[in-house]
Amino acid sequence: MTTSSEKRSGSRIDTERALLVLEDGRVFTGTAFGAIGQTLGEAVFSTGMSGYQETLTDPSYHRQIVVATAPQIGNTGWNGEDGESHGDKIWVAGYAVRDASPRASSWRATGTLDDELERQGIVGIAGIDTRAVVRHLRTVGSMKAGVFSGDALADTDTLVDRVRNQPSMLGADLAGEVSTETRYTVDPIGEARFSVAAIDLGIKTNTPRNFAKRGIRSHVLPSATTFDEIVALKPDGVFLSNGPGDPATADHIVGVTREVLGAGIPLFGICFGNQILGRALGRSTYKMTFGHRGINIPVIDHATRSVAITAQNHGFALEGEAGEEFDTEFGRAIVSHTCANDGTVEGIKLVDGSAFSVQYHPESAAGPRDAEYLFDQFIDLLDGQK
Repeated sequence: MTTSSEKRSGSRIDTERALLVLEDGRVFTGTAFGAIGQTLGEAVFSTGMSGYQETLTDPSYHRQIVVATAPQIGNTGWNGEDGESHGDKIWVAGYAVRDASPRASSWRATGTLDDELERQGIVGIAGIDTRAVVRHLRTVGSMKAGVFSGDALADTDTLVDRVRNQPSMLGADLAGEVSTETRYTVDPIGEARFSVAAIDLGIKTNTPRNFAKRGIRSHVLPSATTFDEIVALKPDGVFLSNGPGDPATADHIVGVTREVLGAGIPLFGICFGNQILGRALGRSTYKMTFGHRGINIPVIDHATRSVAITAQNHGFALEGEAGEEFDTEFGRAIVSHTCANDGTVEGIKLVDGSAFSVQYHPESAAGPRDAEYLFDQFIDLLDGQK
């Protein structure tokens, strides 16, 4: 990504021409939003009506240009509390919106969204028909894209070539690019009940906070962590976080997960972690047409037949069918949850309860909170093991 941070005159929402270019040649014309320059990534859309700051700072969106389906973005500005990445880094490759608010209208705001995008060098585009973009992506599928403004603008053929020549998300090994480089600890609130080795594949900050308020100390570890390094911490359980990229490339952490399962250490995974556990149990993964991204996606728990409205962000999924049981070398396993919209696998577990995972985000940032009980379920597992 190349950007220019030159100060712009007039409205904070720039009137300079910008283009969103898709790999199939579709071009959408708007105005520059955030930094000026060029950015490349996979075009995806998020259906959340709120929580854009949590979306932009979610490491799972690394190398993706997010198209917001909500028509107005930025009206609550930016604040120093709602970021979901370690250090409040914006991870999206680019941002495409319809109506960008020129001012922040919230007592919590420390600045505008436009200012923060510019400060962090995130190239965006405003003023486009996001309904048309989303309908196209839902029909054709997520695809390579680019946002261009300023000196990065060129003729359409040149821009399409730039877009097509970037690496594909299929086969992309990205967890190591967003993971912490050094181990750090998040202490519990009050008395420590348990400790967990949390493998950072792109972890959101609200996950250790959810552990902390339940009395769990989180040792957040780099994605390259070995099983021996985990065992040296003597954790009560292991957690596999969310993260970006193609799970088919994550052979190292799949191998570590198999060692964890073999040792009988309780395990809980979310999102990318669900795909890792699935692979460790012998399941394969595939790239979805346009994925699930938003905070309003219904999931069926097949043990209780209850439905939770969930936050999700994934473009890959596990192969499987609702309620499907299968043998693994670690015991019998079952597909525990599926999406009510399209039947996508949303959860998997060992029948003995020693390991389970879900495809969605129970840490509820930016909401909803229907699935927070899964943290309590993990506590029960740790308590029983103890």
